[in-house]
Amino acid sequence: MVAVALDQYALGAIVVSAFALVVAIYSFVAAKKKVAGEARTEAVNCVAAAAVNGECRSANAADADVIIVGAGVAGSALAHTLGKDGRRVHVIERDLTEPDRIVGELLQPGGYLKLIELGLEDCVNEIDAQRVFGYALFKDGKNTRLSYPLEKFHSDVSGRSFHNGRFIQRMREKSASLPNVRLEQGTVTSLLEENGTVKGVQYKTKDGKEMTAYAPLTVVCDGCFSNLRRSLCNPQVDIPSCFVGLVLENCELPYANHGHVILGDPSPILFYPISSTEVRCLVDVPGQKVPSIANGEMANYLKTVVAPQVPPEIYDSFVAAIDKGNIRTMPNRSMPAAPHPTPGALLMGDAFNMRHPLTGGGMTVALSDIVVLRNLLKPLRDLNDAPTLCKYLESFYTLRKPVASTINTLAGALYKVFCASPDQARKEMREACFDYLSLGGVFSTGPVALLSGLNPRPLSLVLHFFAVAVYGVGRLCLPFPSPSRVWIGARLISGASAIIFPIIKAEGVRQMFFPATVPAYYRAPPVKGDH
Repeated sequence: MVAVALDQYALGAIVVSAFALVVAIYSFVAAKKKVAGEARTEAVNCVAAAAVNGECRSANAADADVIIVGAGVAGSALAHTLGKDGRRVHVIERDLTEPDRIVGELLQPGGYLKLIELGLEDCVNEIDAQRVFGYALFKDGKNTRLSYPLEKFHSDVSGRSFHNGRFIQRMREKSASLPNVRLEQGTVTSLLEENGTVKGVQYKTKDGKEMTAYAPLTVVCDGCFSNLRRSLCNPQVDIPSCFVGLVLENCELPYANHGHVILGDPSPILFYPISSTEVRCLVDVPGQKVPSIANGEMANYLKTVVAPQVPPEIYDSFVAAIDKGNIRTMPNRSMPAAPHPTPGALLMGDAFNMRHPLTGGGMTVALSDIVVLRNLLKPLRDLNDAPTLCKYLESFYTLRKPVASTINTLAGALYKVFCASPDQARKEMREACFDYLSLGGVFSTGPVALLSGLNPRPLSLVLHFFAVAVYGVGRLCLPFPSPSRVWIGARLISGASAIIFPIIKAEGVRQMFFPATVPAYYRAPPVKGDH
């Protein structure tokens, strides 16, 4: 036992020393970012000095300065943000009744910080939202608690979990309360284009009347089922699995105010509170086909395959929720951001970029994107020169990368690691991941800071991911390596590379790790004399 403990801590020491390898790279990238930030600040100050006092307005007779298609999390937050900056905003949403979804219910602490930055933090009030302080991980009868590293933040900062529809309605109400924000129910059927520039949208009102609306900038936020994104990006949608959703009532989780992740077979099972009396359960089912709910196959699958794997404290509540019968399913989509920069239009939210919802990072990415876009648009009084604006906004795709690529890559990689596999190398990687996180200290706070959006550093993510792989190889080869164990270790490293490198490639290596080398990173706002 002592030898095993010494081996574990020796491995820990090896991993700690590995952190020193990236310090020089971090220093270089930070220096480049500082130069870029100073250049951008100087340009913004020039524009601000040249501007005439007053609100931001379009110079033409357009209906609004900005049209936003969709009033979900991204659309509502963006409408309030731009409206607060003095722009006339026209939001067109297909259905303004309260949404009823089984995802978009957990906001990470990093996302809550963005909510504060946007002045929307009160939208989690009065909806019975629950504070979340971290995760509990369960595997083969063992469990470990992973707390968010919140020591440096105000006591109010934590994750929040809630009913998605209640949260969205609060944000819609807040954005609609601004006099220059118009929220309308209607279905956008197409973008209005003229010589390759988007001029506005065509839509049907609630009573079926065909209408058009014009604005210098149209932001498409119509969600994962977007029918408008095809002309604005190259959508490569992957559906690795489906979620089966249940609500457990009057159920006490083993760790209060924590998300619970069970490393089940064949794939993870999630539990987290969504109100003071309800717990959401999401059962991941690999592939695109799920057992039928109508003929009872689903209930049987949940009772015979899933129920034996849930913690005993919540077993009875889980079975009761199955018997109640309100079982819902939804496909889990993943789509890298692959935009076609188009004058007069921009994509945001799930219409633009999706990742596996295992890590609950979608809203954090959307809110972070809105902060980036707000900061880019703030110095601009006139949005009418669409080609110039489009070229300037290309920097948005690079500036969003640290947060977006970290959360996207982590979601895709963790899902693959957490899924059960008959392959011995994959089994070892899964076991190594659980044990690595159980070590505590930097080995748990580092990955949790990445997952929570509190430390969005892609290099740190890659370091931890391969540290887990090295830890797994060390467990195999210590104290005495055998040829078969060395072979499994080699396959473990190879398998880890096969998991993470395709995700990084899809995100864009240069933008992800070396954004300061992308020319658009330094792009300054166009001043009035330029167009």
